[in-house]
Amino acid sequence: MASSSSSNLGIIVQKNPSQSQLNELGIKSWPKWGCSPGKYQLKFDAQETCYLLRGKVKVSTKNSNDEIVEFGAGDLVIIPKGLSCTWDVSIAVDKHYKFDSS
Repeated sequence: MASSSSSNLGIIVQKNPSQSQLNELGIKSWPKWGCSPGKYQLKFDAQETCYLLRGKVKVSTKNSNDEIVEFGAGDLVIIPKGLSCTWDVSIAVDKHYKFDSS
């Protein structure tokens, strides 16, 4: 299997998910969101699953700056509910996203 996943800060990053997995999730029907390079303080009130079409992000939490998760174009990312973090975007992001309301 070509994909690998790693977890840090509770964030799960799956590198290069298969096209069939993306189709199964229905990613093309999800809303799109984008942002330009910069630093963003974010708090996730629901679990978010997103697929990056382009971009590069380094995420760190407020309470421990030594824990950093990096992801970018082609990665499927699951961000846990309740996470407060800083997104340091080095390459503008375009992504499909979905919130899990449960």
